Amino acid sequence: MTTKKTIIVTGGASGLGRAICERFGKAGYAVCVADINQQRGDETIAALSDMGVEAYYQPCNVRSWEEVDALVESAKERWGHIDVIVNNAGIASGGRIETSTRDEWDTVVDINLMGVVRGCRAITPLFKEQKSGHIVNIASLAGIVNAPMMSSYNATKTAVVGLSETLRYELAPFGIHTSVVCPAFFQTNLGESLKSGDPHMQRVVDKLLASSSVTAEDVAEDTYKAVQNKTFYVLTHKEGRMLWRLKRYLPSLFKFMIDKGYKKNLQKQGVKL
Repeated sequence: MTTKKTIIVTGGASGLGRAICERFGKAGYAVCVADINQQRGDETIAALSDMGVEAYYQPCNVRSWEEVDALVESAKERWGHIDVIVNNAGIASGGRIETSTRDEWDTVVDINLMGVVRGCRAITPLFKEQKSGHIVNIASLAGIVNAPMMSSYNATKTAVVGLSETLRYELAPFGIHTSVVCPAFFQTNLGESLKSGDPHMQRVVDKLLASSSVTAEDVAEDTYKAVQNKTFYVLTHKEGRMLWRLKRYLPSLFKFMIDKGYKKNLQKQGVKL
């Protein structure tokens, strides 16, 4: 049992997940690092311990209903209560619709969407019992601004936004808050998980991730503030907020910009139109 505030972070052993663990740990939260990578999990726990953070590692594959249920149960038994869950585990995907494989779709949907669903479903009974709690779902700018050549990724992240909007209203009467975080590209190791039938997509994604001036720590800071302020939409990038507004209020101009950029990209690839 602990009197501290507590947080579970899936995919918490690296990238944004680790940055979120460290930011909430710095603020005094006890942290559960949930991940499938034992080595990175141990490294994250060591780093948190050096910071004086109460933390433990829980192996968890978000593709398993049983493992996600066990994750929530482990934290409940250890702490007695859970204040925040961050459904962060996810993978990257991209490419043209005709080159995407069945395996890509099955895997991306099972992790990026159903992994979030499993986390929300597992935590809700406890949060209702407590009459408190905060669900944070990590989506993407791709969930609200759908660019070409990202069909599976866009579809899952859009669904995460829709799920989050549903839970925002469904769970509010029970004292449960919801946030959905929608970052654009930022400096992280997301490219390691890329699934794509297009060989050039790895270079594209790595370049976009490396060229961003926004860090995982920046996104983690915005996520922390969203929980403290009970903010629902968290658009972490200035250009992302601009594109979102452009799509909503000037859809014709938005479409023109997307079309122009996509045609330029196709020309670079030598695709004949």
